[in-house]
Amino acid sequence: MTHPEISLPPAKVFLTGAVLLILAPLLLMDFIHLGSLTGGRSQAQECDGETNGGGVITRQQLAEFLTISERDTRSRVEEVLPTAHCQLPGIEARAGATAERKVYLLDFNTEARLIVLYEGDEYAGFQFLVQ
Repeated sequence: MTHPEISLPPAKVFLTGAVLLILAPLLLMDFIHLGSLTGGRSQAQECDGETNGGGVITRQQLAEFLTISERDTRSRVEEVLPTAHCQLPGIEARAGATAERKVYLLDFNTEARLIVLYEGDEYAGFQFLVQ
């Protein structure tokens, strides 16, 4: 039995590989550790102050955001992401440094939230909260 040869355009192969490399950390993340970094499930879900009707990001914006390196500037992240949906109470992510946490909704997954951490004017990392 012979199988027909499948030929994919190089651009599709490259794009698929790039998406898999970007999303691989999400598949390997430690959800228990995520809960401790966000301050536990109940605190992580409670916005500090008012919520914004916006803060919804697309797959394209998420993919672009994931290319930004930790310790890059806050303004670089804000170029890619819209105004946050809300802000969570600050946490001490590491000794002596209080992290500000902004919440973004995902337009393609209503059960997940992107939480972006800032230490002053530096982008300090991100977490996904799956409800």
